[in-house]
Amino acid sequence: MDAKLQALQDAIVGGNIPQLVMNAVSYAIDLRSSDIHIEPLKNTVQIRYRIDGSLRRVVEYPPNIHPAVVSRIKIMSNLKIDEQRIPQDGRAQVTTQEGRELDLRVSSLPTINGEKMVMRIQDQSKEIPSFEKLGIAGNALKYLQHALELPNGIILTSGPTGSGKTTTLYAAMTILNKPDVNILTIEDPVEIQMDGLNQSQVHPDIDYTFAFGLRTALRQDPDIIMVGEIRDKETVDVAIEASLTGHLVLSTIHTNSAVETLTRIINMGVPAFLMTATINAIIAQRLVRRLCDKCRKPIQVDEYTLGMVKSAMSKLHPDEPHDPAKLAALQFFGPGEVECTQCNGIGYYGRVGLFEVLKMNNEIRDMVLKQTSTQDIQEASMKTGMVTLEQAGILKALDGVTSLEEVYSVARPESA
Repeated sequence: MDAKLQALQDAIVGGNIPQLVMNAVSYAIDLRSSDIHIEPLKNTVQIRYRIDGSLRRVVEYPPNIHPAVVSRIKIMSNLKIDEQRIPQDGRAQVTTQEGRELDLRVSSLPTINGEKMVMRIQDQSKEIPSFEKLGIAGNALKYLQHALELPNGIILTSGPTGSGKTTTLYAAMTILNKPDVNILTIEDPVEIQMDGLNQSQVHPDIDYTFAFGLRTALRQDPDIIMVGEIRDKETVDVAIEASLTGHLVLSTIHTNSAVETLTRIINMGVPAFLMTATINAIIAQRLVRRLCDKCRKPIQVDEYTLGMVKSAMSKLHPDEPHDPAKLAALQFFGPGEVECTQCNGIGYYGRVGLFEVLKMNNEIRDMVLKQTSTQDIQEASMKTGMVTLEQAGILKALDGVTSLEEVYSVARPESA
């Protein structure tokens, strides 16, 4: 058994609360967790870790020590100990025994069995990955690099919460971060601290919102501005104004696909001519689990799924780099050994992104101005080189990076 897990269980048995909390965090980092959930149930309290996007139960402890655990976490993150009726949010900075500095975002929620605590782990010492490491390849990579070279305009990345949008923006800023440009970010909260950037955190409770921050940023003589999220018309208006006055603006938005982002912005009340004049590229992204390279094995795929795969790949743009032999063979892989030591028998280890990048061109601009349907714009984008999330996933699955099951858990089949 893992020594860290043993230490965590010893702290539970010994009732050593500070040790219990520190060991829980330390063990979570070893297992590459993104979140720690401490959940009071009827007769026990369980600790679960989110690893590669899935929750995994680690240990449990008796309910009688739960109030002390909650108090300990609240003290670390400057929350009110005596307030147990309403949810609270805070942050804590922790240095582990190995000397790693972490930022924890802490959230408490009153439940019928007591307070549930969730700690989101942000590892300050973690490297920001390159586009290639994130999983951006082929046409998507080419389009993105081109969009970042333009002196002004808007680059948007979309996807559900936790799909790695912020990481993609930071990877872009790593490329843009040069001594001769002024980069300003307005975030909620500042997730990764980066040298060379001027990063500011919004405080909506005192009316320091994204829109207000963006307006102020324009007076700070910026070249590039990153806004954490476009949530409302006011923010999108200022972002468009910023890009029209010669700035490059990067931001995130919540939509399902790159093309749907266009419709979403028009629905916010932005005139189509302004949007087409300012948007350079739209990224849609999802995270899928990587197959463990030690134990993955070839699998048979059912006819229905193969039909979806063939239908999607028949529309793949000829420019997109791929291996024709793999595409003809259609050999896919799945998780392998139950006893595998690398992935603890889960079959997956780590995650990789699937990316769909829509590059604005004159044909798409015309279609937006003529209010063409989303479906037609989607088809036109694919004809001019856009690779959909589904196609990007299938290419990764053919390379044995992930499984089709993972791909279709996040990407909608084109044929559906």
